[in-house]
Amino acid sequence: MRAEGLWNPRLLHLITGLGHGDLLVIADPGLPVPAGVECVDLVWRRGDPPLGPVLATVLGELVAERATVAEEARAPELLAVFGRELAGLPVDRVPHARLKELTGRARAVVRTGETTPYANVVLHAGVPF
Repeated sequence: MRAEGLWNPRLLHLITGLGHGDLLVIADPGLPVPAGVECVDLVWRRGDPPLGPVLATVLGELVAERATVAEEARAPELLAVFGRELAGLPVDRVPHARLKELTGRARAVVRTGETTPYANVVLHAGVPF
């Protein structure tokens, strides 16, 4: 067992297997997961787990070079999460329809219990060197 960091074995395995440019999506429970894209479903009830802690924990394990969020995301509490957790990363804002297209190229979607509209982030894997 690990002392700190991510404890979900499947999610940790996925993250360590990502290569440069691979996509990992952290999503609300309503985002459709295309056929063939793995889903790691963390949701256990409405609102839990929230997006912020999941995103922070994943980013603690993943070298991300940038993130993509929906331009429709406007809820102040969601923008605060994006601002806090994605600080230091370039963030692309695209129409929600485009974000859903990117989801089709993802290695996996991590489903949270977040119910704020458009609470989805596409993380683009980078390299540590």
